[in-house]
Amino acid sequence: MTVRNLAAATLGAVLSTAIVAAPATAAPGDLSSAVVAEVHHRAGGVVAADRATVVTPARRQGDWAFGTAVLTTRPGSPHFPDGWLFVAHRADDGWSVALEGEPRFAELAGRAPVVGDGERALLLRQDGGRVSTTAGGDLRTGMALPFAVGQAWGMAGGPHGWSGAAAPWSSLDLAGGDQRVLAARAGTAYTMCTGWIRVIHDRGYATDYYHLWNNINVNGAAVNQGTFLGNTGTDVTCGGSASGRHVHFGLRQNNAYVGIAEHNVGKWVPQNGGSAYQGSALHGSTRVYAGGSVHNYGALGFTQGVIDANGGGTVNKRTGPGTGYALAGSVADGATVTVSCSANGTSHTGRWGATSLWNRLSDGTWVTDAFMWTGLGGPVNGYC
Repeated sequence: MTVRNLAAATLGAVLSTAIVAAPATAAPGDLSSAVVAEVHHRAGGVVAADRATVVTPARRQGDWAFGTAVLTTRPGSPHFPDGWLFVAHRADDGWSVALEGEPRFAELAGRAPVVGDGERALLLRQDGGRVSTTAGGDLRTGMALPFAVGQAWGMAGGPHGWSGAAAPWSSLDLAGGDQRVLAARAGTAYTMCTGWIRVIHDRGYATDYYHLWNNINVNGAAVNQGTFLGNTGTDVTCGGSASGRHVHFGLRQNNAYVGIAEHNVGKWVPQNGGSAYQGSALHGSTRVYAGGSVHNYGALGFTQGVIDANGGGTVNKRTGPGTGYALAGSVADGATVTVSCSANGTSHTGRWGATSLWNRLSDGTWVTDAFMWTGLGGPVNGYC
């Protein structure tokens, strides 16, 4: 289960920051100038003097181009850079450019010969018209934390914005371990600029990794969960600031940063605090606050859940979907379980609210959904 009454204010914050772009405008004959013009249009036409647009046309074929565009800030600035993938097509009146998050981006990426078949499917799922923090109430990401499974790293900063305190609080600061930053889930990877990698995943998700040292140089390369992306660092080549080596790990969905709270990464559920960089993360009933360490338990499967006894200890298993059925043992708080199917039974109240849903586990026993985090408010593997 997941939060049953996710605050509407969180969604409002994301929608207020999402930019609804007008159709791509025919621009000058020079590709870089056309991309810069589109970036300025996307930024609302107001670009500070200390912000420069760096255009990298990574691929060219005939009248098509594909690459990255980064709106930098100065090193030491409290504001972080913004960046987009772009697709461009040249016609008689000049280059037509579309950035991530514009409906035309999907249309151009769908037919551009400079986009590979493997990445095309992922890019088409990055739908800028469907910005949402809840993905229709589905908060499952299938992601591990961005370091080796089995290691514990410090959560130096709890949920905060990509650019500091501003909503949505999409990001975590993580440091320690072997300092090797790894892809949180399989996808296609792009070097936005020195120190910054973006990985486009399935289901409309993407993740950003900033401040890296020795980052890989990729242009749509397929990566697996656990692929090396770079080392934690303090790189601010594209702007912003960093104090102490770490990775600034940001969550995106449908071409926008989204609140990382209530999603699951590495079998932890981040929770917002009273202000940016505070907050905590939950694994079952275990809560770690900013400044503590989080163990990477790996990715939670889409038909799995983490037992949350809402206070520690164990949760009873039953022979059927309700307390009227016989006891069939117990399962420890924080354990990962696989759900075969679900059914309605007696109602119970857990950390996330009240529910009558019960989940049948792979061993044939039943546990109330009230004491399990799955990322959905309903069945994760259908009804029995």
